[in-house]
Amino acid sequence: MTSFPGAAAIRQTGRLYALALDVLRYLPRRPFQFREFVQQFWFIASVSILPTALVAIPFGGVIALHVGSLTNQIGAQSFTGAASVLAIIQQASPIVTALLIAGAGGSAMCADLGSRTIREEIDAMEVLGVSPIQRLIVPRVLAAMAVAVFLNGMVSVVGVLGGYFFNVVMQDGTPGAYLASFSALAQLPDLWISELKALIFGFIAGVVAAYRGLNPAAGPKGVGDAVNQSVVITFLLLFLTNVVLTALYLQLVPPKGM
Repeated sequence: MTSFPGAAAIRQTGRLYALALDVLRYLPRRPFQFREFVQQFWFIASVSILPTALVAIPFGGVIALHVGSLTNQIGAQSFTGAASVLAIIQQASPIVTALLIAGAGGSAMCADLGSRTIREEIDAMEVLGVSPIQRLIVPRVLAAMAVAVFLNGMVSVVGVLGGYFFNVVMQDGTPGAYLASFSALAQLPDLWISELKALIFGFIAGVVAAYRGLNPAAGPKGVGDAVNQSVVITFLLLFLTNVVLTALYLQLVPPKGM
């Protein structure tokens, strides 16, 4: 009996979803692997913080340059600050953070779990009655979520400063108008949705990296393929989730002044 072509993809999706539910189920259980969490938090932060900061500067500059050019064309220079800063905080910061975490920290996490899997360490833990999800996966996913939240704040600050520099220095913008337009249109929920996106994106990156690390093909080549697949799958899920969260936010939270 042959299955239809999409059956394998559906099975993989179901297993990924089941792993995400298992991670949520094991979160409140004790004992919590605090030392593993701290080690993974420091590792993910150490490999992600510098690339994230370096990417945030040109990212914020590009947004500021494009928005500044557009507002000059339509005669709305006074709204340059609000448009560029809101774009950086709501969209650019969580996406840049999640992409760097998935590309740097998530790939390393997937490689570590994949090497443990092909060496049958995961099977040995299950034979001994130790849950690999509680012992290995939960601390790593929580670490990815925590690093994503902190890095998102850093990217927001660096991106806004970069956008301010490019707009004021390179496009001869007015510093007072840049800041005044931002304070006139921005509101606190804009920051909350940014941090919520970073938290969810960190969870997705950690779960996908863990899933591919636990299910590699045989041999070292299988681990390398799993790492590549984890990064690609994470990118696709991040952009899809971002569309859903942005649509919900725009429907549920009214713009300031309305």
